[in-house]
Amino acid sequence: MSNDRVENVVIIGSGPAGHTAAIYAARADLEPLMYEGFMAGNIAAGGQLTTTTDVENYPGFPEGIQGPELMDEMRKQSKRFGTRIKTETIAQVDLSQRPFRLQNEAGDEVRTESVIIATGATAKTLDLPGVRRLWQKGISACAICDGALPVFRNKPLVVIGGGDSACEESLYLSKFGSEIHMLVRRDQMRASRIMQQRVADNPKITVHWNTLPVEVLGNDLVSGVRAKDKHTGEHRDIEAGGLFFAIGHQPNTAFLAGQLDADEVGYLKTEPESTRTSIEGVFACGDVKDKVFRQAVTAAGSGCMAAIEAERWLAERRS
Repeated sequence: MSNDRVENVVIIGSGPAGHTAAIYAARADLEPLMYEGFMAGNIAAGGQLTTTTDVENYPGFPEGIQGPELMDEMRKQSKRFGTRIKTETIAQVDLSQRPFRLQNEAGDEVRTESVIIATGATAKTLDLPGVRRLWQKGISACAICDGALPVFRNKPLVVIGGGDSACEESLYLSKFGSEIHMLVRRDQMRASRIMQQRVADNPKITVHWNTLPVEVLGNDLVSGVRAKDKHTGEHRDIEAGGLFFAIGHQPNTAFLAGQLDADEVGYLKTEPESTRTSIEGVFACGDVKDKVFRQAVTAAGSGCMAAIEAERWLAERRS
């Protein structure tokens, strides 16, 4: 099913990047239409912040704010300025013709002159016993977001991963935790030499080689991680007040079917100092294009950029 209307701009995604883009686009009288997603990537509308509790590093909230509450406030602000929001997931797009054609999971089609992609990236985790039960209760996939929270301070912490991100997060957590245990499944890391050296030089960090996590322990909060030696099969319990997954992120770009330039993992490529993608009229913002910072505030900033660039692009086409 489709209608004859051609939208000015459709925003796909509803995290900080998507809602900031919507606010700017709406205030520019572009009448944006947002598809906020329905459990896209197994995450509710609002993105990864809906899976967090205390957010203490977003400007304007000196006492902190709950992640779901912050996203609810952004959604209200988007709607206040006239953004139309559909709680649907865009399943496929056709960027080969203009206007662009987008389809939701039910097959309903919308046409639009421009698109802002703000679908984010999903943190990779392991489906271990205890993870679902203790998520947000001492388990995180972002040390920089959560590591400074009181619940993790002066406690032993476990980091799963062996790449640069795992090293960076372990080093960051060493500022707050009493000791850091890195669980690396091989006998060497994938991380760069300089990061490995920094880990080795940090007296708070212990690396457990050839070690696999098998269960997260705890009742109401994380109390430890049960680990297994790959070679001997021996199990041991590591006391911990927190568990951090640092095994990478998967950008939510599968629905694009390779129509936009992306790196080997799937992060969208944009022009330097811009949100412009490889197709004119398509802009990308937030974690779907950012594998370095991945913070709510940087996502919001790039959402602003995307809306301004979309507005200028539309104005140039119509002049």
